[in-house]
Amino acid sequence: MTRSPSSALPLSADAFITRARPLIELLYGPRCDEVMRRLMRLVDAHRDVLTPQDGAEAVDLWSERDQWVILYGDSIIEEGRTPLEALDDFLESHLSEVISGAHVLPFFPWSSDDGFSVIHYREVNPSLGDWQDIRRLASHRDLMVDLVLNHASRESLWFADYLGGSLPGRDFFIEMDPDTDLSDVVRPRSSPLLVPVATRRGVRHLWATFSEDQIDLNFANPDVLLEFIGILLFYLEQGARVIRLDAIAYLWKRPGTSCIHLPETHAVVKLLRALVDHMAPGTLIITETNVPHAENISYFGLSGTGSSSQVYEQQPLVPDEAHLVYQFTLPPLLLHTLTSGEADTLARWIGSLPYLPPGCSYLNFTASHDGIGVRPLEGWLEPHDIDALMTLMQRFGGFISMRSQADGSDSPYELNITWFAAMSGTRKGPDPWQMERFLLSQNLMLALKGIPAIYLHCLTATQNDLEGVEHSGRLRSINRKRWQREQLEELLASRHTPTREVFHALTRRLSIRKQEPCFHPDAGQRVIPSSSALLVIERGPLENGRRLLAIHNVTDRRQPLDLDTLLPVTPDTPWEDLLEGGVWEPQHSLAPYRTLWLVQQSSPITNP
Repeated sequence: MTRSPSSALPLSADAFITRARPLIELLYGPRCDEVMRRLMRLVDAHRDVLTPQDGAEAVDLWSERDQWVILYGDSIIEEGRTPLEALDDFLESHLSEVISGAHVLPFFPWSSDDGFSVIHYREVNPSLGDWQDIRRLASHRDLMVDLVLNHASRESLWFADYLGGSLPGRDFFIEMDPDTDLSDVVRPRSSPLLVPVATRRGVRHLWATFSEDQIDLNFANPDVLLEFIGILLFYLEQGARVIRLDAIAYLWKRPGTSCIHLPETHAVVKLLRALVDHMAPGTLIITETNVPHAENISYFGLSGTGSSSQVYEQQPLVPDEAHLVYQFTLPPLLLHTLTSGEADTLARWIGSLPYLPPGCSYLNFTASHDGIGVRPLEGWLEPHDIDALMTLMQRFGGFISMRSQADGSDSPYELNITWFAAMSGTRKGPDPWQMERFLLSQNLMLALKGIPAIYLHCLTATQNDLEGVEHSGRLRSINRKRWQREQLEELLASRHTPTREVFHALTRRLSIRKQEPCFHPDAGQRVIPSSSALLVIERGPLENGRRLLAIHNVTDRRQPLDLDTLLPVTPDTPWEDLLEGGVWEPQHSLAPYRTLWLVQQSSPITNP
């Protein structure tokens, strides 16, 4: 395993206060001293459990062995076990050697949105299990937990307090005069922004970004912030190692603005980062912001990040927000690449990614519990290409979700389809290359700089769950199937099923990947110019001269391949073929949707 320049030391109490105070002052102005006192009392109450001892060594944040899976607490159902217990057993039985972490989607009591409308933040949904089950999951792998802090369920006790005019929930939500001009507010959904609610004081209109059941919380009230800091520390005490800030971009509201990515929102992320650096170094903060790429990477808290050719010494930046951001542009752009057969746009996007300082990286994925976002394509694809992609996904059995524009019109927000179904064909229609195209998509994602996260339904080659959509009435249910353990085990054991073929192919690739130091999240990355049919990525070179070429044929046609023209090498230095094993025998062409992972160990790099 390669030693990472990305590591964490405990942030001292004095250093934490130095970082926290200006953020609290920005958020709460004249109440800064009061809020700081309350914050430090809260931190001190958790100090014995979380704070490392003096003299603790630096903790590496990540390595090439970091490979995560995304799933729900009841993605695996087994008779005689709680769903969380069955999930842990399935992961231990089938994935313990290749998966280092699990993002278990909200496992709290909820009222809608499959968990993202939280009723009780400090309880486990009894239909899934209990905190002992969560701690067991966390004892076997890194556990990612959602901090759903933008909104709460209208069935929560906080909302009951609001309706009755009782503390603390009385002031936890955002009342707004319905005549207020909110036309500048960026909307991720087509539902009304303000929801009328009957209270003891009469009808009030409350801010609800996502749905009438998900009422936005008022972070302008410091009680709300302090409550969520306590919740975050509680999750860390239960074993969470990664904290996902759900829908964080919309956190702070200020009429007359877009109410997205406001300075106060970034200040809250910076505060939570300082908190985990102080209380639990090695904890990772990841922001969930399904927006255009430039907005997405703003959550690193960096300014002036340069191109991928720059080095740390030229730009000694210290990140102070998220450790990780999702590569939301990757799934839809990869989908366009594999259905159009041109890699130029994807290559241009990868080449534009900034070279990040230690402590920052990307979470790469192709599918998740949500749909495939359309907004991240803004600035990368022409409208006619986006329209062609949406039409094609509908042809393959998918749906399109819409959002409201400022002018009252609707525009596409996301594609709802399983990733395996999305690989059914190209713009020419369905074809026999679905399996090869699907596996190439995963190979490409696994090769990119960052930490890979694979949705369970990619591992199992799940088809569109139209029954789930009909049952729930929600388009996203198409990609949220719950597997019966017995049925899944039968598919994994049977020959010639897509589930078995995909599962074994991907676990084999994961096993290879975690042993290759060129896949370390901090290893360099650059795109090697080639034809529009090939995407060639170099990872490394490392200090010992080791480098890796990931070569992908993104078309359904055999493509010419001349390695010397892609990257001239020393003739007597062989390439190792990681996927096939042994020394690579030079080929003059690459089969449709074929991937090569070629590694070369050359002379160590010496700085002039």
